[in-house]
Amino acid sequence: MKILKQKWVTILHDKDFIISFIVAFLFLAVSLIVNFYAGNYATEKASSPVTDIILSNVPEFDVNTIFIWGPVVMFVFVTLISLYNPKRIPFVLKSIALFTVVRAVFISLTHLGPFPTKAVILNASNFVNKFTFGGDLFFSGHTGLPFLLALIFWREKSLRYIFLFLSAMFGVVVLLGHLHYSIDVLSAFFITYAIYHMSMFFFKKDYTVFHSNVHQNV
Repeated sequence: MKILKQKWVTILHDKDFIISFIVAFLFLAVSLIVNFYAGNYATEKASSPVTDIILSNVPEFDVNTIFIWGPVVMFVFVTLISLYNPKRIPFVLKSIALFTVVRAVFISLTHLGPFPTKAVILNASNFVNKFTFGGDLFFSGHTGLPFLLALIFWREKSLRYIFLFLSAMFGVVVLLGHLHYSIDVLSAFFITYAIYHMSMFFFKKDYTVFHSNVHQNV
């Protein structure tokens, strides 16, 4: 506990960290707003559904609990491990924000309608409905985001495997629930890999600090 307290005391006196954290927080907030409007636009413009090699041959399963609460548990876990090592926070937040913006662009470009058997997961009173709209299909955020976290924490084997497992599990879940097309899930790995390298390029200082063994200026 004393070590954790010392980490926060030290880093809160670092003006560069404070600035980077504020920028990261604002970027994340903006990305969520962009995602909200992109999701609504894609849902409003959604066209007819198409056939899918997996969804057309696999029955639909009720995956509501995992689909909704799985990401919530994951976010709590990421928050805890980030709070334990606060110097990592800016790079994590900026990478997630970049992921959200890039995905918003993709879902705004293609407006496929949901697969015909897609389950009704959310009702109007559910807070998750603020982030999942129905027409925001390409690419799968459930699959891509944990894969991004696996890439971010790649050097820590236990975290890498945890996030890779979550990425694979969520990919299977959205297919079994007919919540995403196969292409949404498969493409998520390739696009997310590119996003990670974009983060390394755009947020080079934060990336360096993230992997530093001792505290450095952001």
